[in-house]
Amino acid sequence: MELQIVNKQGKKLSKIKVDDSIFGLTPNKDAVHRAVLSEMANSRQGTHSTKSRGMVRGGGKKPWKQKGRGVARAGTNSSPIWRGGGTVFGPEPHKYEYNLPKKIKRLARKSVLSQKIKDKKMLVIDDFDIKKIKTKKICELLKKLKVDGKILFLTSEIDDNLFLSLRNIPNVALLKAINASTYDLIDSDFILIDQSGLELLNEGLAVK
Repeated sequence: MELQIVNKQGKKLSKIKVDDSIFGLTPNKDAVHRAVLSEMANSRQGTHSTKSRGMVRGGGKKPWKQKGRGVARAGTNSSPIWRGGGTVFGPEPHKYEYNLPKKIKRLARKSVLSQKIKDKKMLVIDDFDIKKIKTKKICELLKKLKVDGKILFLTSEIDDNLFLSLRNIPNVALLKAINASTYDLIDSDFILIDQSGLELLNEGLAVK
């Protein structure tokens, strides 16, 4: 299949040929769901922790004698029913890793890209060449291209001028095309990708 390339003013230029197995396949919702679930699970630190009765301070001496006081028996002040005591079955540090086969990860990214093309939520720009740092230039670019919402810029290489120009604009992100995850792609309302970034994706996600 072929995708239209436009310049920064939105005018149509030439077309670029891309792999149908990447940008023209029927989206696999299950693969996308599993990929997003995996990425979100793997991003969790899993450092939550509470102290059990054996970890809290105290608990050595019996608080009072067993009988004669007319109160409940107590063997330690680290008991879970005491204020300052340990926690019963509290959370402990553990991993949330949920790993997927590479083919499933690749299929998920292809599915999201194909859906974006189908929904006309992806535009190929000839280049994002920014001579100097100017946030106003990026705002003008978005206005000329008539795109809004959560926008993701994908390039072959991260350019410092481009990064510094768009970092203060709300809901706009910049990533290297080949590094964009399934979550990054599906979390955006619109994707702007330069020609070199598209070629990098076309090569990197090709059937292997």
